[in-house]
Amino acid sequence: MIKLTRLNGEEFMLNALMIEQIQAFPDTTITLINGKKIVVKNTEEEAAELASSFYRSIGLQHSMVKAGGNYE
Repeated sequence: MIKLTRLNGEEFMLNALMIEQIQAFPDTTITLINGKKIVVKNTEEEAAELASSFYRSIGLQHSMVKAGGNYE
């Protein structure tokens, strides 16, 4: 789980394993694997680093990069 902040300032925890895509439109928009979109205050880089750090903490970072994912 990673802690992010919605545009209204509300903090929430997101299961990083559900993230499919992170983009800036210019607001950072996270698309989940179920198609739901969440807009957050965090920058695209911050959100990606939080997700990457989470993957490392549970031992998935190396596996995802080796499988062809670009999570660094």
